Amino acid sequence: MLKLPVFWLRYLLWLVGNLRRRLKKPPDYVAFVLEGEYPELKAPRAGFFRRRLFASTQFSLQELGEQFKALQQDHRVKGVVLHLAKLELAPAQAQTLREFIANLRGAGKRVVTWATGYDNTAYYVASAADEILLQTGGVAGPVGLHGAAVFLGDALKKVGVQADFIQISPYKTAADPLMRSSMSDEAREMSNWLADAHFQEFVGAIASGRGIDEAAAKSLVDGAPYTDLRALESGVVDALISEEDLPDYLGSDNKPARLATWDMAKPKLLRPPPAPRGRYVALIRIEGAIIDGRNRQPPFKSPLPAPILFNKRAGDLSIVQQARRALADPRAAAVVLYVDSPGGSASASEAMASALQKLAAKKPLVAVMGPVAASGGYYVSTPARWITARPGTVTGSIGVLAGKMVLSGLLDRLLVGRESIDRGLHADLEASERPFDDDERKIMLGAIQRAYEVFLDQVSASRSLSRDDADAVGGGRVWTGSQALEKGLVDELGGLETGIAKARELAGLHPRAKVREIPPDRGSDQPPLPADPSAIFNYALDGLRLLGGGKALYLCGLTGVDVRTD
Repeated sequence: MLKLPVFWLRYLLWLVGNLRRRLKKPPDYVAFVLEGEYPELKAPRAGFFRRRLFASTQFSLQELGEQFKALQQDHRVKGVVLHLAKLELAPAQAQTLREFIANLRGAGKRVVTWATGYDNTAYYVASAADEILLQTGGVAGPVGLHGAAVFLGDALKKVGVQADFIQISPYKTAADPLMRSSMSDEAREMSNWLADAHFQEFVGAIASGRGIDEAAAKSLVDGAPYTDLRALESGVVDALISEEDLPDYLGSDNKPARLATWDMAKPKLLRPPPAPRGRYVALIRIEGAIIDGRNRQPPFKSPLPAPILFNKRAGDLSIVQQARRALADPRAAAVVLYVDSPGGSASASEAMASALQKLAAKKPLVAVMGPVAASGGYYVSTPARWITARPGTVTGSIGVLAGKMVLSGLLDRLLVGRESIDRGLHADLEASERPFDDDERKIMLGAIQRAYEVFLDQVSASRSLSRDDADAVGGGRVWTGSQALEKGLVDELGGLETGIAKARELAGLHPRAKVREIPPDRGSDQPPLPADPSAIFNYALDGLRLLGGGKALYLCGLTGVDVRTD
């Protein structure tokens, strides 16, 4: 009974607050400096002490989108200036940023980008804006996509280490960099279709943003890099200007525009009306390698490209409990599952999927794929009634591999003596002392074949595909989000907002119904203290176990080629 009076009180406070804000004059343009990395989601809310000891201060794309949305809703703000520095974004994240810009323009805001120079990622984002401005003397270099593959098979043998892995098919290539000295034909084929899809999206985005056809956009890319004058002459940028002259450039009637940062503008902006209380959309995130156990955070950001050693980890004990809490909460009318994971443990993936399946039987479940949702990351998405992915999302990799790292040669060279005592014919199956023998290889092959059958059954049932059709897009094959849509592996291209809107629709909720994250259980997401060397070593060691040995035998495989836009 109190709900209605409370809502009207909140509504009255909103009206009064906005009347006061209308007396303040906001800037004409709000300026943002965008640089470095941006996680897709804001850091999960932690307890009082954990917020002060461990809370992330990294700004997220989700928070940036909320700020842009506030600007969209205030008609007094003319536009936004984006100062693009060195951006480090996955293709799917850059597409999220382009969507934000499109929403601003759709609300009638003028969006201008400015930079001292444009690389691939910055130009891809900038091409969604109304105008692209370049500092005099700067360089525009949308040169296209570059892929690189590193193979350590021969190098590891040189130091006495051997990677012994069994794959469900040659397309399941996660262990190839450790086993091979060069790219397989299957990996090359897969790398090429991924590169073609990413490049087509890159060129198509430039064409639509700059109002030219795709042939002209490809010529623009092939002509890069551009000096400032040549960029202006070729229509790659719209003006050469210093940042200090932006107020005059953006002004009108010989009156400079008023620019301000978000922090300066925020107290003067009109606020949206309060969202109705009551039922809400619950959010659960699965980020990082999937492991048996609880969620884990790395002790620090590794300066080296070592994602297996120092990445986030999503544990089945944490995710299953979150799914159960969402199911038990009567106010959680729908659930959005955000997945950014390359896969990991088969047993943990199955445990998560089972809990999510039970949740999906009672409430609408929508999966939103981030930059990567492959192998186990795809498996945990299959219980969802609806799956969204960005065009540049890397997904699929429906397949299994198993194996171990054989260290006996290295230990011999280090003069390390070893002796083992075993009971049972296969007691040392996972031991790193020797490769699998023929009988053990048959055992491991049978295990991955069974795991693959379970994977295929899950995909076939959830996506309404025949088993043969599921196998044709499986076998470890990796796809972009656009390709996955064509093959029936996802339902829609879009990001977090698209998934939330779908969840509200399926649950019959108000379009502004709240979104609340189901927090992880206590003990999850807490990184070891950086000052503890043993914790850092153990975290890295656990990462290696994901790839070889232990119970976590099944891992997603990407192509071994890192296709970047930076």
